[in-house]
Amino acid sequence: MVKVAVILSGCGYLDGSEIHESVLSFLALEQAGYSYECFAPDEKQSDVINHLNEKEDASHSRNILEESARIARGRVQALSLLSAQKFDALLMPGGFGAAKNLSDFYAKGTDCSVNGDLSRIVREFYEQKKPIGATCITPAPLAKIFSSINASVTMTLGKSEEFNAKLKEMGAKAVSADVTEMVADETNRVYTTPCYMEPDNLLGMFEGIKKLVAKLSH
Repeated sequence: MVKVAVILSGCGYLDGSEIHESVLSFLALEQAGYSYECFAPDEKQSDVINHLNEKEDASHSRNILEESARIARGRVQALSLLSAQKFDALLMPGGFGAAKNLSDFYAKGTDCSVNGDLSRIVREFYEQKKPIGATCITPAPLAKIFSSINASVTMTLGKSEEFNAKLKEMGAKAVSADVTEMVADETNRVYTTPCYMEPDNLLGMFEGIKKLVAKLSH
């Protein structure tokens, strides 16, 4: 059975993992007959956003691991414990948490830095030639990690010329893609799909995610 490590970044698309993308990823993994385990940084969130009015709530502070447990139903471990040797593939659902908690791409753009554990883990999977899947905004921190090891990887952030230009600035080869599509870099074994980088469409997102998940067994 294919064993997949899933990296979460909180709970809620504005300050953590995108819940729909995460759940659809879990469903696609189960439909494919894979097993999976969830991981998240045991650190303070960058910020807390009220998802009703989309405003920052500076009166509260939240832990990324504890918030990720909301999506994983408590079955989530600290990211520092993740080792590529124990898994066959890596999957990262989207949400602003990838650009705020796993990296500071949201604040600094292409000059961003990436969580140290995430950088280590991605390099481990890459060096062991194991598939890496990323949805929505998560290709951004991946591009930064790959640039640090001089690996030019083909990926997508949907159809946005602005965001795909940022991928190129970080050394990636950016491809425009629709919500139902999946961009495959077979040489580097990296697979990406736009999800919510494109208009809200659950069925379309699920189609793209299923195409990505199918590649994680290779």
